[in-house]
Amino acid sequence: MTSVHIGLNVRDLEESKTFYENMLGVTPAKEKHDYVKFLTSEPNLNLTLTPTEQVDGNQINHLGVQLESRDEVIKHKERLEKVGFFTREEMDTTCCYAVQDKFWVTDPDGNEWEYFYTKDDVEDVEENDECCIG
Repeated sequence: MTSVHIGLNVRDLEESKTFYENMLGVTPAKEKHDYVKFLTSEPNLNLTLTPTEQVDGNQINHLGVQLESRDEVIKHKERLEKVGFFTREEMDTTCCYAVQDKFWVTDPDGNEWEYFYTKDDVEDVEENDECCIG
């Protein structure tokens, strides 16, 4: 199986572990005093968390989970809201040269994640379109 690996530095390992358990809907595959690893099959992801003293937030623009339909976007949004997440919804929005349905959540260190479904591609975006910068 091919999967994406993301290694994140986090300020508070326990707080971040709880966030990602809820966001991903799984428990860690490996957990040490200074390391947490999540493996998921939907999406295929290897996510590791490593504590560090200084984390300056959204250094990577944003992360995302691409879904197959608007219904999946709604399903994940409702699931995360049930466990207490604040979600920022953007339905039928033009962003990054595409029409999308999406919502955003932010982890404890300021990294933004979008769950999105791309409905259609577009050739142009508005001049002040800042949606692709998180």
